[in-house]
Amino acid sequence: MKSLCIKTNNPDLIEYLLNELKYLELEDICFSLQKFKHYKNIIIHYKGEKNYIFLDKISSILSLLVIDELEDDFINKILVQNYFYFDVQERKEISNLCFDIMAEDFSNNFDKKFESIYSSFYNFLLINRNLYLNGFITFRLKDYFNVLDDIVTKAVNNYVIEKEYLEFISLLKLYINSQNSNCELVHVVYSNSNTILLNENKQIIDISEDNLNTKYLSDISFSSNDYTLNSLLTLLPKKIYIHLIDNYIDDFINTLQAIFENRIHICTDCNICKLYKPSKEERNPNTI
Repeated sequence: MKSLCIKTNNPDLIEYLLNELKYLELEDICFSLQKFKHYKNIIIHYKGEKNYIFLDKISSILSLLVIDELEDDFINKILVQNYFYFDVQERKEISNLCFDIMAEDFSNNFDKKFESIYSSFYNFLLINRNLYLNGFITFRLKDYFNVLDDIVTKAVNNYVIEKEYLEFISLLKLYINSQNSNCELVHVVYSNSNTILLNENKQIIDISEDNLNTKYLSDISFSSNDYTLNSLLTLLPKKIYIHLIDNYIDDFINTLQAIFENRIHICTDCNICKLYKPSKEERNPNTI
């Protein structure tokens, strides 16, 4: 017979464990809740012979308890301890980003967390009967907290980049609204991150680095479109027609819309679009 005693005074954790044990699919098991001097104890007896299955089930329950019931608090503690210079609202936004990051690759992130917690519980219960739950979680889940640290660090970096991006957009909007336009119209022919600028007479505007004053460029990079943005900020057209050759709005187009707002007009099927769209042979090079 294998017996375990899980000690904690956290009512939420006690309720979670009792509920999971109640529906545990394992025969020859009984459990009870006992109150002693310092702790409430969940005492579990397994009368079967497959101890490894019993320990696997209990370790899995305890691992899920950490992730389901405590992870939010752990992330907030990491933020308070390591990123105290963010205010309460900022930390809340970063915390939400943490869960977004974990959701993006849920299976991989969950497996990393679960396996690190599970192995710690299983190896401990293999040779110990008494588990002081709060102390164990605080001092024996180093690998798990390292995983959370990496996620929080990524979330903080994403938050800072997004904040800088929004500040950059805001400054450019202020600049645009304070300046006079230098031309009526510019056509932006856009395909697969490649850009051609045309003036109102449909003549190509040179946007090469040698011919531009790059004073509007910042540390925020838009890859090959940096100089396209710089050109538009130099020209400040009253209207910008964006001809989407691929019919696809990517991050750069979203940025242009955020900066120039109602000056932007999206087009996908005008004469300019048709002129720059590849022919069927170009789209299907194997066509005879």
